[in-house]
Amino acid sequence: MAKKAKKRVAREYTKADVKELRAHSKAKTPVTKISKLTKRTVAALRAKARKLGIPLGHLRPAKKTEKKKR
Repeated sequence: MAKKAKKRVAREYTKADVKELRAHSKAKTPVTKISKLTKRTVAALRAKARKLGIPLGHLRPAKKTEKKKR
């Protein structure tokens, strides 16, 4: 007999979860790292951050390369 697939259930965000998300946003922690720590998907974190109006998924500035003069 085939195994039944597990049903995914969305966990509600607690006040502590929101506080932690805000702290990570302020610290500019990469989203993948937050995802592993909170055990939530990257998409779920981005959606919640957008709903709260906080920035998330900070990109590191690109390193400027100097052109060689000949």
